[in-house]
Amino acid sequence: MDVQTCLTKLKLVGVLDFATVDEEGAPQVRNISAIHFEGTDLYFLTARGKYFASQLRADGRVQILGYTKYKETIRLSGRVETLTEAEQKKWRDVLYREQPYLENVYPGETKNIDEIYVLRAYTISYFCLSTRPITRAYFSVGGAPEIRRGYRIGDDCIHCGTCQSVCPQGAITEGEPFVIDRSHCLECGNCMEHCPAGAIERY
Repeated sequence: MDVQTCLTKLKLVGVLDFATVDEEGAPQVRNISAIHFEGTDLYFLTARGKYFASQLRADGRVQILGYTKYKETIRLSGRVETLTEAEQKKWRDVLYREQPYLENVYPGETKNIDEIYVLRAYTISYFCLSTRPITRAYFSVGGAPEIRRGYRIGDDCIHCGTCQSVCPQGAITEGEPFVIDRSHCLECGNCMEHCPAGAIERY
């Protein structure tokens, strides 16, 4: 798995879930289909008067999720950028050309209420449940910081093998200390709950 393959899969999904938080800190999710990929940049539009737009302007953070028929979850997390007036027109024209149904929603000059945003720096989390063991991967795009999450086994490991025996995906190999393979880890925490030495930590 790589960045471009993840983005290609999202294009095929077509309609993606976009999550933000509102003024009270509550999660808000909506489906967006007016999306254009340009290299690794992701452009999308919404009307300026929508709550979605005000949340993007206020904070900028967005999480985008696509789920394929192969049980793959692809999640992009980052902060959007606004565009100049000239860039707004350019990318609005591109999106309306690629998504003809938009003319039915905002016909004629009413399309000028639409505002275009671009996501350039973001992380990608890829998670596939249809493989055995499961497949997990993380990527950083456009200078976004690397994702650091999961579980690790520290120097307090007593090499008893308990963690290995309770891992649902067989993602732990013997060593000094034992080692968790991040690419197959469910991040369920079963190993940490069963470790008699308390040697496993979440990071």
